[in-house]
Amino acid sequence: MSEDDHHTDRKRPNILVTGTPGVGKTVTASLIAEKTGLKHINVGELIAKHKCYDGHDAELDTHILDEDKLLDLMETMFQECADEGVGIVADYHSCELFPERWFDLILVLRTKTEELFDRLTERGYNEKKRSENVEAEIMQVVLEEARESYDLEIVQEVQSNTVEDMESNVERCKVWMEHWIANNS
Repeated sequence: MSEDDHHTDRKRPNILVTGTPGVGKTVTASLIAEKTGLKHINVGELIAKHKCYDGHDAELDTHILDEDKLLDLMETMFQECADEGVGIVADYHSCELFPERWFDLILVLRTKTEELFDRLTERGYNEKKRSENVEAEIMQVVLEEARESYDLEIVQEVQSNTVEDMESNVERCKVWMEHWIANNS
């Protein structure tokens, strides 16, 4: 099966919601799943549940990802969903590790730095982790990673500062999905 066959076999699209930690990925992806019937995969929870890591980085207080284990696990999930005619909305703070063929839309959430700083402080992030994430947002690290890893036509940058932004992003995804289904049936 070629990569193109994989895409055209699917009845529903797959969406990746990505962005710096604290921009609202999980909440947005959950709402998209709720409004569209897509299956939500919180990649961070998947990593924890299936122990897809190889040790711990004490300085950043985070696990060291075992990409191969994660991708093998997700490949199976994507295939099962495709076989069942179900699309996926996944959320994760990184995007370059996923195969291009998995996703039809990459939604990159962006947040003002003051807002992001407050959200990460509320989460209890240490100073180093918080400042690295705020700097990553300023430098558009995840957006650039998405633009380098995927066809530019499928990468959408959207604001995620307020509840209204989130609702608008969810509605945009719902409309986009309706068009995708109409164009791919």
